[in-house]
Amino acid sequence: MNKKKIINDPVYGFIKIPHSIIFDLMEHPWFQRLRRIQQLGLSSYVYPGAVHSRFHHALGAMHLMQRAMVELRAKKQKISKDEAKALSIAILLHDIGHGPFSHALENTLVTAIEHEAISLELMKRLNVEFEGKLQLAIDIFENNCPRHFLHQLVSSQLDADRLDYLTRDSFFSGVQEGIIGYDRIIKMMNVVDDRLVIEEKGIYSIEKFIISRRLMYWQVYLHKTVLSAEMILVNLLKRAKFLTLQGEQLFAAPALRYFLNYPSENFTLNDEFVHYYTLLDDTDLLSAIKVWQQHSDKVLAVLSEAIVQRKLFQLHFYKEAPEQDYMVQQRLRAMKEYGISEADAAYFVFSGNVTNNAYSLQNDKILIAFKNGKVVDIAEASDYLNIQALAAPVVKHYVCQPKGL
Repeated sequence: MNKKKIINDPVYGFIKIPHSIIFDLMEHPWFQRLRRIQQLGLSSYVYPGAVHSRFHHALGAMHLMQRAMVELRAKKQKISKDEAKALSIAILLHDIGHGPFSHALENTLVTAIEHEAISLELMKRLNVEFEGKLQLAIDIFENNCPRHFLHQLVSSQLDADRLDYLTRDSFFSGVQEGIIGYDRIIKMMNVVDDRLVIEEKGIYSIEKFIISRRLMYWQVYLHKTVLSAEMILVNLLKRAKFLTLQGEQLFAAPALRYFLNYPSENFTLNDEFVHYYTLLDDTDLLSAIKVWQQHSDKVLAVLSEAIVQRKLFQLHFYKEAPEQDYMVQQRLRAMKEYGISEADAAYFVFSGNVTNNAYSLQNDKILIAFKNGKVVDIAEASDYLNIQALAAPVVKHYVCQPKGL
């Protein structure tokens, strides 16, 4: 069977499957599950075209990894056949541990285990299944490979993951501000002292990359309506779990029922957890939420209807956290409006904060290599003063509540 097929991608055109093991990994049920997990969760409530999957993203990131390796090899950087295959595997599987509506899931049903740890666990289990052929990919993913720049290509502030998700998310959402020059960035990549660098001519492309990332966070990922939908989903799942642990038998697929029935802090990455986690996808949550609209519990029913019918709460951003008196007053109004208790009103009127920093001065920095041999952090190399400012975290507080309160 010919496993070196091509896939027609709306963003990049034709994507080649470079190795037969990549095809076999793509055919695995754990990877096919990514077709049923949307990349941007509930962002389609604001941007109707943003319905692409994590399956799309994984293939796109692998494609950009292929292009990056071609450029680096052209510049006499040695990447062996085994390393090239391992890089393709590592980036293909980097998101395999993502759950449905991942942020909502990690805040409710699986709070004690991050998706990165689950991705690594699934990769290790696949390595056993594939007779050790994924070991180098795992070493690169965990940064246990002696060649650090290989890990940077998979996970850093300028990796194939970010290059694809910014390009793909801006394409499907239609948000032009998120468009980056991924092609030029890749062409400007090089390696100096085992560190991934961008040649001096690419500095403006990096400036735009950082600015675009900031704009995408506020305009798409942390858009106030998207955030409202995600936080309603968080509260909805918290309520469903609360009711289940109280003995309520909610409608749910087996995988979802498993996570509703166990306290999150008790989960470990054992066989049972992996079995049910790899069965769980967006369809399990959405089918349950559709049924929960008719449940006798007022909180669960109202929140479920808010998600299914897009009857979202209003969310406003503020520079400061809200006064406690204001929150109490608004919850009293919710109690009167919905005929619920003070404790239940917290599901309807709630506050929190979100943080966005487009560039970090602590993690693997984006380095600019000048012709004179000097290698400098982009924050120092750039003549665009806002790069320094973008490295400072921006915190916005919010209050979310039903419209009309």
